[in-house]
Amino acid sequence: MQLAQFAAVAASVLLAALVVFQGALIAGAPLGRFAWGGQHNVLPTKLRIGSATSIVLYVLFAYVALAKAGMVPPLVNDGFTDVFCWVLTGYLALGIVLNGISRSKPERLVMTPTVIVLTGLFLILALQ
Repeated sequence: MQLAQFAAVAASVLLAALVVFQGALIAGAPLGRFAWGGQHNVLPTKLRIGSATSIVLYVLFAYVALAKAGMVPPLVNDGFTDVFCWVLTGYLALGIVLNGISRSKPERLVMTPTVIVLTGLFLILALQ
């Protein structure tokens, strides 16, 4: 397996885990301390909608990773995929900062390393 394919699969697996996590939050699991600033143990409706939006985005992110590695067809074309991969790398890098300054210690301890790994994987893909 090439490095890009490994990075794409690893990113997709991590994003799938986040989809499951966000789905649990939508279903009312008392895991809110790990997300959205950690202010709610069970998410209110507005944040559940945010979690649903996150699921859609995570699926899109995984598809972009797989497309960049040549494992699925690109969304639009290779140029769009290249640019979008760099945009996602920057977005995830911002997520490192935002999770790192969260008031929620559980969120800082779990989500910050998660986003660091995702940023690294997308950087590998962007550089390909």
